[in-house]
Amino acid sequence: MNQPSQRLTLTTQLAYGVGEMGLVMPVSIAIFFLLYFLTDVAGLNPTLAGTVLLIGTAWDAVSDPLIGWLSDLTRSRWGRRFPWMVGGGMPLLLCCTLQWWVPPLVLQWQLFAYYGVLSIVVYASYTAVMLPFTALAAELTSTYDERTTMMGFKSGFNTVGSILALVVAQAVFSTVADPQQQYLTIGVLTSAGVLLGIVVSIWGTQQRYWQQQGALIAPDRTQSLGADLLSVLTNRPFRWLLGLYLGAWIGTQVAAAMLPYFVSSWMQLPEQAFTQMAIAIQGMAVVSLPVWMAVTRATGKRTTFFLGAPLTLLALLGLVTVQPGQVGRMYGLAAVSGVGLATFYLVPFAMLPDVIDLAAARLGQRQEGLFFSCLVFCQKLGSAIALFTIGVLLDQARFVANSTIVEQPASALWTIRLLISVVPAVLIALSLYFAYRYPLKRIALFDNS
Repeated sequence: MNQPSQRLTLTTQLAYGVGEMGLVMPVSIAIFFLLYFLTDVAGLNPTLAGTVLLIGTAWDAVSDPLIGWLSDLTRSRWGRRFPWMVGGGMPLLLCCTLQWWVPPLVLQWQLFAYYGVLSIVVYASYTAVMLPFTALAAELTSTYDERTTMMGFKSGFNTVGSILALVVAQAVFSTVADPQQQYLTIGVLTSAGVLLGIVVSIWGTQQRYWQQQGALIAPDRTQSLGADLLSVLTNRPFRWLLGLYLGAWIGTQVAAAMLPYFVSSWMQLPEQAFTQMAIAIQGMAVVSLPVWMAVTRATGKRTTFFLGAPLTLLALLGLVTVQPGQVGRMYGLAAVSGVGLATFYLVPFAMLPDVIDLAAARLGQRQEGLFFSCLVFCQKLGSAIALFTIGVLLDQARFVANSTIVEQPASALWTIRLLISVVPAVLIALSLYFAYRYPLKRIALFDNS
């Protein structure tokens, strides 16, 4: 394997980090608020709101692997990834705003049709930008420790982007009175973050991208999409990594989606409180991330996950015991959860390039786009199924989808408490099992440092 022309520079890492920050802002807002927005602002019943989220993922069953595969095969003067980032950027900017607009429609089926169609466009355009961008990380360096550093920057800026999005939401909630105008304003501002992320990441990484191509195994043969997918899905280390990531991510997303309901309906606090709690979680993740990076360099990626994930698991279990008025306890558990959450951001995406390298050495071709697309697709599918299930369970528990209602029935309150605590904790426990079975450690073959 050829050596890279130079070590990874701070400029490249910062540019990629800013790209991550800008692109994660609309996702963070959607994770925390989209289901709540659809039920309590747009007025959809919970089952239809969950179905909207499932529709976009159904389209992803086609678009995610296809875009990842096509980006692997793309040959242009701008490389494999950059044309996709530019081409998907414009529709994404528009969609990031329109999904937070409440159209002047009265009937449930009309609202459902609008958000259902829009979800397809949102998912497709975001996939066209984010998948090539994410795959780009594996092409910017080929050493074990540089990848840990690179993914540390990615994770740090990801968390900063989440915090920034929540700060923006907090500011909007504090200054804009009308709920519909609140979310539309947030959509416009996060669209600006997407534009910044695309421009800065392309500007700051293209030189390193071309320098690094000689250090990577170049694709020298082309299979069909089906054959390439089969080679990815039969990769044993990838399957264990996939289980690790899905358990951690889906558990976290279920808890995040339930946070507005928990804070407003159970704790009976104003809407600013759930942005403050989310900021506390993400803030602790940022603060603890450098520590986890040092632990990773000293002990390895899997050990870091074993140390961090139980903190989030135990903190979430603690939330089921929190009673209205125990605000300090709620924030304390949020802080502990954030410390462990940093390992969810850092470890899986630091592991994946090692899996890709091992597959490239065996097959003689690189499939970054396809590996990342399979990971992201499974994440989206699992999350959408989880959120759909949440909507159905809230509906069955007689949750009242109306922002003016303060008191919810006891069945709805118990469902909210279990969904923010016990259910995510079980999913994180499963991720720890998959981490235990993950077979790859530090791989000397690919450590060119």
